[in-house]
Amino acid sequence: MDKSVIVIGAGASGLMASGICANNGNKVTLFEKNEKVGRKLMITGKGRCNVTNACTMLNDLIENVPVNGRFLYTAFSRFMPSDTMDFFESLGVPLKIERGNRVFPVSDKAVDIVDALNSFVKSKGVKRIQETVKSLIIENQTVKGVKCDSGNEYLADAVIVATGGKSYPLTGSTGDGYNFARQAGHTIVKPKPSLVPLECHEGFCSLLKGLSLKNVRVTVFDTEKFREIYSDFGEMLFTHFGVSGPVILSASSHIREMKSGKYEIHIDLKPALTNEQLDKRLLREFKESPSKAIINIMNSLLPKSLVPVFVKLTGIHPATKANQITKEMRFEIIDLLKDFKLTVTDFRPIEEAVITSGGVEVKEINPKTMESKLCKNLYFCGEVIDVDAYTGGFNLQIAFSTGYLAGVNL
Repeated sequence: MDKSVIVIGAGASGLMASGICANNGNKVTLFEKNEKVGRKLMITGKGRCNVTNACTMLNDLIENVPVNGRFLYTAFSRFMPSDTMDFFESLGVPLKIERGNRVFPVSDKAVDIVDALNSFVKSKGVKRIQETVKSLIIENQTVKGVKCDSGNEYLADAVIVATGGKSYPLTGSTGDGYNFARQAGHTIVKPKPSLVPLECHEGFCSLLKGLSLKNVRVTVFDTEKFREIYSDFGEMLFTHFGVSGPVILSASSHIREMKSGKYEIHIDLKPALTNEQLDKRLLREFKESPSKAIINIMNSLLPKSLVPVFVKLTGIHPATKANQITKEMRFEIIDLLKDFKLTVTDFRPIEEAVITSGGVEVKEINPKTMESKLCKNLYFCGEVIDVDAYTGGFNLQIAFSTGYLAGVNL
């Protein structure tokens, strides 16, 4: 109570931490180098802002955080998704729950979430300064304030680092927080992209650029360990470099040791049909149109732009008539419909990632307060910490929960 607190970064976690901290009677100064707050929030969920996931069980919440989920036990316990929803609705933002328990503002406008957070911190008396923090002021392993690029120094009783990771650097997430943490003696787990599109070896991906596949099953296989590491239904998108889309972004968070050719993507283009059902359908199609070329018959089974690529991969000449298709050819078509394979060569650059995996080592942070174990009165929250989750609102919930925990402990 009645402490002077500096918060670095006006993103989701920083805005939450600032408002909660000021609500406890502290004098809070929020530093943000951008002219506007919540720049990254504005583009989340394709501009709709997937605020949280309406997950009601703590263990389910933690299971959706593949990297250091247990570290968040206290943060999630103190501020659950239901608290996030109550918080925004109390600020006048009605919410709705969509498929997969994803929570969005009823307006489908991320700006409503940003405006609500901005109004919240202003109403609590948080002072905002638009300067770039260059370094922390540390004496005897105790943080004393910050020094800015301008040369100005600001002293405080505590500092909360909420600078984000390295994804979407144009929004201000340029990895500054890692430098502050290192200055205080912290270990930084090497940042890498997570929830990121994947580059593929197959040249035909560029031919399919812009093609969206819905309701397909995507399975990622580790060819070195001979095991499946991810499988789910969803939507994916072909791009000039490979693949993207919701199910691909989720899959990317399971890839830990990227190496060209180590991972394969197997796409079931017809997950609702068994091999036997597909065979019956093909036989029916062939019987109804015996003189029809295979490339035309496949138009009834697949998106038009995919057909030429698909037929070429079967090895069947596109002009082959239905009554010329052998049993072996038919099985080749079915096998490819059920297992359309791509070879992953790399992640897209970290700048294109939704979030950053890596950051401040969690063993060096007190999980009950978010305070540094190495430097007194220094706190961390949000993406700067080495925690990351699957898509569906879980990463923003991490930001709100850790921001709340840091703010409430000052």
